[in-house]
Amino acid sequence: MATQTPVAAGLRETKKQETRQLISDHATRLFIAQGFEQTTIAEIAAAARVAKKTVTNYFARKEDLVLDHQEAFAASLAEAVADRHPGESALAALRRAFADAVAAQDPVAGFSGPEFARMISDSPTLSTCLRGLHDQREHRLARALADATGAQADDITVRAAAALLGAVHRVLFHRIQELTLAGHPNDRIARTVTAEAARAFDVLEPALSGYATA
Repeated sequence: MATQTPVAAGLRETKKQETRQLISDHATRLFIAQGFEQTTIAEIAAAARVAKKTVTNYFARKEDLVLDHQEAFAASLAEAVADRHPGESALAALRRAFADAVAAQDPVAGFSGPEFARMISDSPTLSTCLRGLHDQREHRLARALADATGAQADDITVRAAAALLGAVHRVLFHRIQELTLAGHPNDRIARTVTAEAARAFDVLEPALSGYATA
């Protein structure tokens, strides 16, 4: 039986990525113009000139069309802990990673732009989904902290530390969204949140400054 050449396989994968991006782009445009709840999969398929089945093949849930950084978001805090420098605590690593994300105006940190932020805030479905992603991120962080300290994932110290660290990131994410919706440009938001993040992380220093040190 003939096998697919690497070139053909590469072209097919490129075409799949292009189709996925095309669907996502049209979906985002419609969601912003009409609202998430008001837009149907059929309308998205028509706009992208694909079959409705094609949309659902690429995106299992309607909200997946919007929140395309879900995996990166859920994994971000755990990865920062796993990648901490020698002698660096989990808190210090997370502070550094957040500062880098703000400097880069990373969408995963909350820099989504006003139209996208408004779409999320106006949609009960997307707001609920975002809360679930924050919960997932905290759970993954707890597992990373357990690995870092040799504790069980359900250890109360691990769970408390993950809850505290997750809460600070949740507050800062929503702060970025709040400032975005208020019409502040990203550069101004970055300056404001950099100063506020320092104060927020300082609250945790007495308890967690030496916790989970590499």
